[in-house]
Amino acid sequence: MDLHALLAREAIRDLVARYNIDGDAGRFDEQIDLFTAGGWIEIPGARRYEGRERLRELFTGAVGHGDSDSAPQRIAHHVSSLVIDLDPADPSAATGSCYYAVLTGEGLDHWGRYKDVYRFESEHWRFASRRVSVDGRVPGGWADRNLSEL
Repeated sequence: MDLHALLAREAIRDLVARYNIDGDAGRFDEQIDLFTAGGWIEIPGARRYEGRERLRELFTGAVGHGDSDSAPQRIAHHVSSLVIDLDPADPSAATGSCYYAVLTGEGLDHWGRYKDVYRFESEHWRFASRRVSVDGRVPGGWADRNLSEL
């Protein structure tokens, strides 16, 4: 593995970590900046949020729908088994996938997978797209009560 590949992989690992850390802390401007200008995220139900304003709508919507019960008091996303594939024909492109688990103050809430496309843009690796699958959720938990509303 050459130096470019090592640096790209480490920067992408940092990107994935920052997505969750920024979102969990409510730093949505920073989280949105992790996407390319036309970047998008797709969540279950084939709902795609493309561009910065739509991403803001998704992220802020996840923390409240007007009732005090919708946002968890505490939330922590954990990722594991991140696999990064650099495009050998394009040094500014890569794909990746990983598992995630979300904990709230009540414990494990939901879990699934991220499937990502990354682009090197403006001197940083960013998400060009992120597909989210929810493989399971705790009955009555935050995701069970709110995921269909996002």
